[in-house]
Amino acid sequence: MKIVLVGYMASGKSTVGRLLARQLGVEFIDLDDYIEQHQKKSIKTIFSEKGEIFFRKLEHQMLAEVLEKEKSIILSTGGGTPCYGTNMVTILNQSDHSIYLNLSIPNLVERISKEKDNRPLVKNIADEELPEFIGKHLFERRPYYLQAKHILDCNNLDAETVVGRIKELL
Repeated sequence: MKIVLVGYMASGKSTVGRLLARQLGVEFIDLDDYIEQHQKKSIKTIFSEKGEIFFRKLEHQMLAEVLEKEKSIILSTGGGTPCYGTNMVTILNQSDHSIYLNLSIPNLVERISKEKDNRPLVKNIADEELPEFIGKHLFERRPYYLQAKHILDCNNLDAETVVGRIKELL
């Protein structure tokens, strides 16, 4: 079974993915980690050295590769992955379950503000400007996320509860 988790940054894709994979006894892959291992460089370095267009092409190749070669997997994508090229079509066609981990803007702001240093996209954005930035970004990305087979409201839920809800969907 192939399960792909999509959603905005800090929506819990990696945390939930690892926990779900452990409980189901299947492999977990974080697409960003996979790309970094393959390139032997950080995403940040790839972006700065080769630019976003190169990165997005690479991301598409790696997404297709993982979904083609793995038989049973939990895959967490980057927040932007479903929104570029034909990535969402690839996810829908090559996975058994795609799940959008949906969170409200206030919940995303709360999570992201605590880990801004680890998030290059928002690192230099003032806390008071985060709601507007996330709102605009989410407005652009949500149409892609909403194509997922399952949409899971994760507001005010801990990772264990989200995993339990996902297992009910399967």
